[in-house]
Amino acid sequence: MRLSRAEVEHVAALARLGLSDDEIDRLRDQLSTILGHIAALDRLDTAAIPPTAQVITLTNVMRDDNERPSLPREAVLMNAPRQADGFFEVHAVLGGDAEDA
Repeated sequence: MRLSRAEVEHVAALARLGLSDDEIDRLRDQLSTILGHIAALDRLDTAAIPPTAQVITLTNVMRDDNERPSLPREAVLMNAPRQADGFFEVHAVLGGDAEDA
């Protein structure tokens, strides 16, 4: 299946791409090749193949959740740009008072 120049220009317009004449010609060939590969796959009989969302088995790669001592509060807050009463201080994200300069 060979795409027309107008079809490539239409797809480029949908994607909001400004393409030069050389780019349109190059993409016309590339997109036509891709559609040819898809057409070849479409001719395969896949009726006996069950639908799958994942082709490989999924396994969790999480480590065990073991309790251990945390860093001291002073070390954690040492490089904080702002802190108050032993906590990180951040600007309000949704409304609130004006930010401190």
